[in-house]
Amino acid sequence: MTSLHAVSEPPLPEEAEEEEALDAYSRAVTGVVDTLGAAVVSVDVRRGRRGTPDGAGSGVIVTPDGFALTNSHVVSGSRELRVRASTGASASAAVVGDDPATDLAVIKVDIAALGAVGGGAVDGGRKVRPGQLVVAIGNPLGFASTVSAGVVSALGRSLRGRDNRLIDGVIQHTAPLNPGNSGGPLADTRGRVIGINTAIIARSQGIGFAVGAEIAAWVLAQLLARGRVRRSFLGVGGATRPLDRRLARAHGIEAPTAVEVMSVDSGTPAARAGLRDGDVVYRLGDRAVPSIDAFVRALRDVPPGQPTTLGILRRGQALTIAVTPVER
Repeated sequence: MTSLHAVSEPPLPEEAEEEEALDAYSRAVTGVVDTLGAAVVSVDVRRGRRGTPDGAGSGVIVTPDGFALTNSHVVSGSRELRVRASTGASASAAVVGDDPATDLAVIKVDIAALGAVGGGAVDGGRKVRPGQLVVAIGNPLGFASTVSAGVVSALGRSLRGRDNRLIDGVIQHTAPLNPGNSGGPLADTRGRVIGINTAIIARSQGIGFAVGAEIAAWVLAQLLARGRVRRSFLGVGGATRPLDRRLARAHGIEAPTAVEVMSVDSGTPAARAGLRDGDVVYRLGDRAVPSIDAFVRALRDVPPGQPTTLGILRRGQALTIAVTPVER
């Protein structure tokens, strides 16, 4: 009588490669959870006098002494905040500063009561690329420490904040988000915070938005320093436009684009400086401004009340005009 033995065939090369890719993907996501998961907290918000929370969101602790980033719309109008760590420990928290213009806020967590939770690194200089793997951790619909993964879909998106101002530098991604993810981190595969999740488009699939780490790091520094964000204001509206190559070369302008002035509000620093519709701004201070985003970033670094200059092109002529921004 002949005995039969089961023989497993070796996987095909394509199957082996697919399994290896899935293993690498899994290791990347679990690595983020190991690095960052303990720093992510659920934020329960009480706005009325009832004994139960009437709002909830997420946050990420970013300093060893318990300062955490979350969304402005999560904590706005709160009477009491309580946070819960992935361990189940809970502690009280208080709002340090709130910036509706970027939908970001900083809260201070009672770290002694919460226990060891680690801290997330917010690196504003980190390069983000479309297609890279990203991981979101948060508290969607009250399910704490929920992990989802996706890819960066696009960079440089803009959203309207609660005060109707545009939030620039927004990351669009496909990591699934739900109500309650707001304020939680979007991380790269090394567990570094590259954004703070802030919005989804209702009835859509795979369209989520996070305020980029560059803006988040700047707002964090401002709120920690003074509890509010100071913004310089010129009173000018503009749009990115291409430059005539011969004109740019004649004036030593290296960038192929600049900012065309579309409107100047009366009584503003831009109006007092003599800026006009149709002027093309290619420099703010000593920084080139090849786009409206670059212009906004450069202006962000000029404190209100500090004089600076604008390099402009007007009817083919290069001019330098002095301007002093005011606080918005």
